[in-house]
Amino acid sequence: MNKTLSRLLFATLVSITLASCHSGDNVASSETPVQQSPNILFIVLDDLGVDQLPVFGYGGLTPAQTPNIDAIAHAGVRFRNAWAMPTCSPGRATFFQGRYPFRTDVLNAVVALDLANSQVSPYEITTPKLLKEKGYANAVIGKMHLSGSDLNPANNPLGNGVMHELGWDYFEGYLDGGPYPIDKTAGGISPVDQVYGCGFVPNAKDDPAHGADSGACYQPTGTCTTMSTTNHPTPGRTCLEQGGLFDPGQSCHTALPAYLDFKTQNGYYTSQLIINRPDASVETIPVSDARGRGYRSTIETDRAVKWINQQAPGQPWMLSLGYSAIHTPLQPPPVSLLPTDAAETGAYTCTGTAEQRILTNQMTEAMDKEIGRLLVEAGLAKRKPDGTLDYRPQDTNTVVVIMADNGTYGPSVKAPFNLLRAKGSAYQTGVWVPLIVAGPMVKEPNRDVPHMVNSADMFSLFGEIAGIDVQQKVPQARGLDAQPILPYLTEPGHASIRKTNFTEIGTNIGSINAELAPPCVIPSSNVCVQLFPQQGVCEDQGGTWYGPGGVAGSAGLTSCCAVNDYLTSQGGDAVDVFPHSQRALRDEQYKLVRIERLNCASGQVEPADELYAINEASPLPKLDNAPGNLLARKALTAEQQKHYAALVSGMNTLLDSKIECPGDGNLDLVVDNTDIENWKRFSTRNNGNSSWYDFNHDGLTNEADLAIIRQNLGKDCRPPTI
Repeated sequence: MNKTLSRLLFATLVSITLASCHSGDNVASSETPVQQSPNILFIVLDDLGVDQLPVFGYGGLTPAQTPNIDAIAHAGVRFRNAWAMPTCSPGRATFFQGRYPFRTDVLNAVVALDLANSQVSPYEITTPKLLKEKGYANAVIGKMHLSGSDLNPANNPLGNGVMHELGWDYFEGYLDGGPYPIDKTAGGISPVDQVYGCGFVPNAKDDPAHGADSGACYQPTGTCTTMSTTNHPTPGRTCLEQGGLFDPGQSCHTALPAYLDFKTQNGYYTSQLIINRPDASVETIPVSDARGRGYRSTIETDRAVKWINQQAPGQPWMLSLGYSAIHTPLQPPPVSLLPTDAAETGAYTCTGTAEQRILTNQMTEAMDKEIGRLLVEAGLAKRKPDGTLDYRPQDTNTVVVIMADNGTYGPSVKAPFNLLRAKGSAYQTGVWVPLIVAGPMVKEPNRDVPHMVNSADMFSLFGEIAGIDVQQKVPQARGLDAQPILPYLTEPGHASIRKTNFTEIGTNIGSINAELAPPCVIPSSNVCVQLFPQQGVCEDQGGTWYGPGGVAGSAGLTSCCAVNDYLTSQGGDAVDVFPHSQRALRDEQYKLVRIERLNCASGQVEPADELYAINEASPLPKLDNAPGNLLARKALTAEQQKHYAALVSGMNTLLDSKIECPGDGNLDLVVDNTDIENWKRFSTRNNGNSSWYDFNHDGLTNEADLAIIRQNLGKDCRPPTI
């Protein structure tokens, strides 16, 4: 850490300590340990790009009401030029390891077909491992999506204890990438017709054919309560919000009716929670357990508050809270979490663009309300007499960081942003995200920082807050991409640290012996992807399934190229084939986008460059929309050519900086006996299936991989200067 930054951090920690000793509710007695290091509350928003939030100057024609996020933003610093990665797993991995996806092979959202090679490695130096050296307690609540799951145990070598092995003391959440599809049977009530599109039984007014104004609400504990519109406007919805199943038109019985199904997931109202405890014990809470039933934003907040309040005085902590919202499926949140003027959604089917846009707002508003409750119940804020949030970070010893994992998903995108170039793309709508930092060290709060920052920079920020120089902790040969953030907080007007910004999405490593996922067409984005292994997940994303049992027949189609042949044979138009990889590098004015896409005619993956002039103006930013591609024009100006050449050179140099080292599985860039010992561990663990020592990517950790280690034994891949 350079001397200037060290002095800044020392002064910051001193001011925090003094503030914590003299700030009303935080008065330190002689018996209370004096805590030197600030706590860190890191809130991760899911699929919520900068287009969604009025506090960043956007929000569309009808923005969500987010008074609590606004209060945090006004009490801190708004970073208006922040990039994440285009999808969740790569973006979230950069938070905690500070390295771009091409270095780690976490290239896209992890799904069941992806090998461990494209999941966060236990040999990475992660944020919780570093903070533990400074005495921090570390926890993750909710979603973080850094690994595989029990959807395919063969590709999840660390099992349900993976988060503990990656460094966290405590984890309570989900390993999957998002809520399961909505249960249109509403718990078994409509097993054939599946008429309940939002997962609950409407009232008779909203759905005369299938609704009900009274019925029995069964809880997984075995209790039952009769509900009616006398006390609940929509009893079926209230029952769902309480974690129950509603039997319309029926009275309570001693025994649970056989057709009611507590084992089926139902969007945002069910969870299979996994708990990793400090002693390395693991508990899996089934979806039928009452602890995992209820609205996710509420459950996530409850667990976060509980963990924070369990920490001992003087114990520094970092909590990473991954809210599920606003990931699909979009589903009405509890009415109690919504503004009084919220649109009535009882008659919704949870389909169609118009409904999805309203549900996006309402789910954002519900999450915002829970974020406010989180701060109040964790002792970080109070309520004013009018009920609004009274948040004064200078009176706390906690830094609050809010960032999204990627841009907004297409159907939820707000104007003037581009829904065809949203989540899953390296274009602005897919990677430009909100970033807010509030804390006692922030000078001149309620200001914007216009400079480029990256999701990888969070790794540096967390280290800076804890007094750790991450550049010294991570071996130089690994390639650390994180840049400092703290100077922007402590020095208003600080010059830009980054000269360029980078983002990418690629294709995760799958078994050489496995087929790709079946094709799924996302009409809102006019693109065909081969990412989702299951039909339900495809349809959850608003997609049309072309796999087995889909629209192309019982056998289905096997590729997006086959989908285009099918569409044109039916007189329709071909759709775009999702790129094999997308990368973007920008400077202050221009953005290079490099796309590698399969050419169905040649069968080859072909690269293409695009160049755009972009800015962050509000309310009308200059975006990288197709008509703005400067390389599609006859000639570049001298200035444009200069920027283009520099960006091409910069991207090539960056990508060439990755060091390949066959036979090295523990990331030290040396192939030695340690790799043999680690191979032995994974060749017997999880039945010898996928691991970071599966070098030939056949989904097995076996003698073939040991042979690769032996072939390279003694090799030192570290550059001579390192």
